[in-house]
Amino acid sequence: MESSRLAVAKRVFQTEIESLQRVANHLNETFEQAVELILNTQGKVIVCGIGKSGLIGKKIVATLSSTGTPAFFLHPSEAFHGDLGIISKEDVIVLISFSGETDEVLKVIPFLKWHKNRIIAITGNPNSTLARNADCCLNLVITQEACPLQLAPTSSTTAMLVLGDALAVALMEARNFMQEDFARFHPGGSLGRKLVTRVKGLMRTDNLPFIKANASFTDLILKMSAGRLGLVIIGDEEKAEGIITDGDLRRGLMRFPDTSTIKIADIFNPNPVIIAENEFISEAENLMIQKKIATVLVGDAEKRVVKGVYQIYNT
Repeated sequence: MESSRLAVAKRVFQTEIESLQRVANHLNETFEQAVELILNTQGKVIVCGIGKSGLIGKKIVATLSSTGTPAFFLHPSEAFHGDLGIISKEDVIVLISFSGETDEVLKVIPFLKWHKNRIIAITGNPNSTLARNADCCLNLVITQEACPLQLAPTSSTTAMLVLGDALAVALMEARNFMQEDFARFHPGGSLGRKLVTRVKGLMRTDNLPFIKANASFTDLILKMSAGRLGLVIIGDEEKAEGIITDGDLRRGLMRFPDTSTIKIADIFNPNPVIIAENEFISEAENLMIQKKIATVLVGDAEKRVVKGVYQIYNT
């Protein structure tokens, strides 16, 4: 029998999913207008909100900034203590208030009008003061919060968040924002490193475990253990004849339980994957995922020259 707590969790999910679907169904040309306002500005996007809306606004700013749209968060209370100075005449301002009547947010509007900034409103009340003063109003259309008291912002803040993501993604596609662009904004993260780092920067080149094709099974085990890569390369640096991974070894032992009868020729893979050292890590790992392998040799595939080994868990 399902617990009451699990039932509550599922009810919250269902309520918020239905709210998101309602907002999606009501999206219209005003969303396209909002995207065009941002695309056509020579300035940046300033997002302003307070309370839970402000927290969502900060996340929207982070997403926009990391996906090619310069954006800053402006706290409406701090705006009147000097922070209005971050707004230039070219900036587009996104004001967030579910009620559309949040006093701190409304107080910013006269300055924006005087400054001739374009305003995008995100609100659940298209007839509110905020909506009437905006150049473009994105309506949240939320009829029920997930909160049983209908007090805590839940469905409404989720909708704000997803609407912000929708804006960011639409802007990405309009600008043809690519993986390489994303990597430039995320050089410190693992994804950024994979997109800008080449295989030669992370491949293993020292003490590579090469072994002759006529070596004994004992030599194979010793070489694989010494190399600490979970593999041996059949041949030498000038020509790789094949590869034996620990997986190949295990499968070989299942086929030939008597190790005295095992020959390298019986268990090695004669067609190892070899990639160029100037390939990006992202390309190498996509290839490895596609072929369901964790290791590639690095070098010249045509000449079967091996300069190193790259493994997917290096990063």
